Amino acid sequence: MVPFPYLQEIQLKRELIEDFDEYPFSLSVVKELDSLRFEKPVTFLVGENGSGKSTLLEAIAVGLGFNPEGGSRNFNFASHATHSNLNEYLHFKKSYRKFKDGYFLRAESFYNVASNIDALDEDPWPPVKIKDSYGGKSLHAQSHGESFLSLLMERFGGQGLYLLDEPEAALSPARQLSVLARIHELVNNDSQFIIATHSPILMAYPNAELWQVDSTGLTPTQYQDTSHYEITRTFLNNPQVYLDELLEDE
Repeated sequence: MVPFPYLQEIQLKRELIEDFDEYPFSLSVVKELDSLRFEKPVTFLVGENGSGKSTLLEAIAVGLGFNPEGGSRNFNFASHATHSNLNEYLHFKKSYRKFKDGYFLRAESFYNVASNIDALDEDPWPPVKIKDSYGGKSLHAQSHGESFLSLLMERFGGQGLYLLDEPEAALSPARQLSVLARIHELVNNDSQFIIATHSPILMAYPNAELWQVDSTGLTPTQYQDTSHYEITRTFLNNPQVYLDELLEDE
């Protein structure tokens, strides 16, 4: 077995599932899943809202020991117990080489992570605060986009496994380019990324694996074949055509 990537494959324990009509097994990404291999440092899950890519990423994160709402594997808070039990039906094949750093970024609940950090840092002991790993400033004292960048630039240290769910949510296009550069730095420092995204900027990362998530399940795809790329490209080439059609008066 090669030592990298750290997570090499997930397999669905289909024999344990009693009813594929029940959530989350009713999602096509689960219903059609046998296994998913990770063969490159960066893997993207792309698809429409509701396709199940975030549910699958969450299950991977929880199965690897991360908090469902996000954070490192040291976080154990729970604001809302809303995650599915899909992780219990996944088998994980990992490298014998363990990652030294890890994080699950979930854009929709990153506020809760920031609040938990502030609460923990109120304890006078230890004197070294968690926020020091995020640039020394409370994440709530930063804009949403700044806090995301602080996470990637300051907290992510390399030789890690990083699971990112829609990291572009608070980032301008220019900041997304900064994230691309940071991902590359971390990849060069033996890091693995699995990213669920809608961003055609992020998914342009060279030599990444792209998996389309739709009603047929998971399908390998090329960057130029994603709807995200095609719609963005055609809109920017001629926005007036789209606007005339979308904003046409009845």
